[in-house]
Amino acid sequence: MKTNYTDVLPPEWKPMSDIFTALGDEHRQRMLMLFEPDERLTAGQIAEASTLARTTVSHHLKILRQAEVLLSEKKGKEVWFWINKPLLEKTFGNVLNYLQGKTND
Repeated sequence: MKTNYTDVLPPEWKPMSDIFTALGDEHRQRMLMLFEPDERLTAGQIAEASTLARTTVSHHLKILRQAEVLLSEKKGKEVWFWINKPLLEKTFGNVLNYLQGKTND
């Protein structure tokens, strides 16, 4: 067992807490599952597929965006969302490397 609990987390682990917090809600997980690979969806499209009110969907999208799980771009009146695959791949890769005993040294 490592005994120094106060060791600083590696810099590549910094976004992990926000990502896991954002993905800790079942509704936000369901929203991610709506996306086909490399697809962009509007808040309206996500709300139509959801059982939640549009304002609640917007709240969940805001959390996903703040954690950078989703990226967004406004085009005209619509905001388009897509999954930030590079960030999620890197974050989950860091976790997998840790579990496999690999370090980033």
